[in-house]
Amino acid sequence: MPVVSPLPQSGSGEIFLTEGGSETELIFRHGFELPEFAMFPLLDNPKAVSIMRDMFCAQLDVAAEFKLSFLLSGLDYRASPDWGAKLGYSSQGLVDANIGAIEFLRDIAKGYKDQIPGLLVGGVLGPRGDAYNLNADITAESAEVYHAVQLETLKSAGVDFACAMTFNNIPEAVGVARAAAKAGVSLSIALTLDSTCRLKSGPSLAEAITAIDEQTGADAPDFYLLNCSHPVEYEPALEKKDWISRLRGVRPNASKMEKLALCKLGHLEDGDPVELGGQVADLSDRYPHMDIFGGCCGTGDRHLREIAKAVRQTAG
Repeated sequence: MPVVSPLPQSGSGEIFLTEGGSETELIFRHGFELPEFAMFPLLDNPKAVSIMRDMFCAQLDVAAEFKLSFLLSGLDYRASPDWGAKLGYSSQGLVDANIGAIEFLRDIAKGYKDQIPGLLVGGVLGPRGDAYNLNADITAESAEVYHAVQLETLKSAGVDFACAMTFNNIPEAVGVARAAAKAGVSLSIALTLDSTCRLKSGPSLAEAITAIDEQTGADAPDFYLLNCSHPVEYEPALEKKDWISRLRGVRPNASKMEKLALCKLGHLEDGDPVELGGQVADLSDRYPHMDIFGGCCGTGDRHLREIAKAVRQTAG
């Protein structure tokens, strides 16, 4: 039976925000170490739990202020088997961590049920390998088996949705889409582009979305997003052709700097939030079907506020 998306494209004008770059905020603003870039182990640290709660609440406050809906997720990007093993988690420990991450977000969401028109809680699946490497040995078949583990846990946690984030090659995207369909979990796939305005593995955005849809058929993801790419990287890849209807929003980096250079800076590069807000609003104006906007590396509630303000002004 096909999975029913909790986010049908209704044309009602509803706009969704998502969270910003939580990992970079925790590292560079609050001084936490994130081994393997993993947030979920911080749930065992009471100080970190308090800071994460404040961080997510600041972002939800933006949605409440501008009367926008929100897709809340973000702790479980590394909560899959290979990364969990690197962090010392057993299989059951990883299950517990995934469920704990969802329960934490769900608890935060309770305080906003009367303030935000639509608030959904979901899980995030990161790529099996490093998002900035080719990951050429990952096949659709191996990806399906691998990502099924986390998806089954997210299913048991009762998530509203899942997002496969920062994927850069077609086979792994095909595999995670098939696994989500079998698990009965609503899935979006967020692709990432590099400075060549293409996926690291080579295809253009148009080629990737078209190929994933063709290879998954009835198991295709609900829709696509772009994340961890600045407008200078994704704007040249956009075109008013049929495939663009499958791209529903963006979660840009704050800075125009190349990703690997950003990783070596040792400090937060948060760019120009006002300029970023204007760029996202311009995208929304040119492609009215796009209705999901958030942030990635370097972004936080300041960026979300400028995005929300600009998009609201554009939408009238």
